[in-house]
Amino acid sequence: MQELAPGGATERARAIYDYGDTAIFASSADPRFHMLLYVPPAAAEGRKVDLLVAVHGTGRTSALEFRDGFAEFGLYNDCAILCPIFPVNVRGDGARSGYKYIREGDIRYDEVVLAMVAEMAEKYGQDWSQFAMFGYSGGGHFTHRFAILHPEKLWAACIGAPGSVTLLDPDRDWWVGIRDLAEKFGRPFDAAALAKVPVQMVVGGLDLETWEITHKPGAAYYMEGANDAGATRPERLRSLQKSFEAAGVRVTFDEVPGVSHDRLKCLGPVKAFLTCTLKEMRA
Repeated sequence: MQELAPGGATERARAIYDYGDTAIFASSADPRFHMLLYVPPAAAEGRKVDLLVAVHGTGRTSALEFRDGFAEFGLYNDCAILCPIFPVNVRGDGARSGYKYIREGDIRYDEVVLAMVAEMAEKYGQDWSQFAMFGYSGGGHFTHRFAILHPEKLWAACIGAPGSVTLLDPDRDWWVGIRDLAEKFGRPFDAAALAKVPVQMVVGGLDLETWEITHKPGAAYYMEGANDAGATRPERLRSLQKSFEAAGVRVTFDEVPGVSHDRLKCLGPVKAFLTCTLKEMRA
């Protein structure tokens, strides 16, 4: 991955571009997709660090905001931050939301993330066979669906204000439910594994606009039951909480008072949750 450089220039370049706030890297597995990281000093010193994958929303700019917003957390908790970037229009059709539902045409976004994590674990000499994941808005879509598919990969899942939710309903097909999960993704639902994952759900108490999250007939992701979990993001997230808890998952629910759909104002509770979870895990 390193360009040739004489002597100490290579090490200087690594210090500038590969540690701290990194450059943007293309995924070797699929260069259509990119990532940027915060890598704390502990990793540069050869020590073990944990990993948080932070997933952007529809605008994609939050990838940079999350990298920077979690950097201090990463510094003081020996935790790297990896922010994948899934571009709009990746298949040339103008689509914005494919990643939220995990599968888009021949793309499996869960596998894209797993390949990124494996590549960066090798690059930095880390064991990231398990990691935490946070996502807000579109990233909240992705995070809870990734947790349903790959609970064994997560030491925590923080689900922020998704516009739509997949309930653990065995009588409805994906994405509203999970009846055909094995058929669609080759993975059966593992309730016991999901129950082991510490889960946080976070949303602003005033996150009440519905213009972007109401599914209408004829829309790309409309299906029967698409709006049944509730009208607003808090309502839908409460439905997801009940569904997860019914499956044995312990959920910490944080409704941030006075906050609308503002990702940065929801980061405080997420950092607190992850700090406590790391402390318990390391103990």
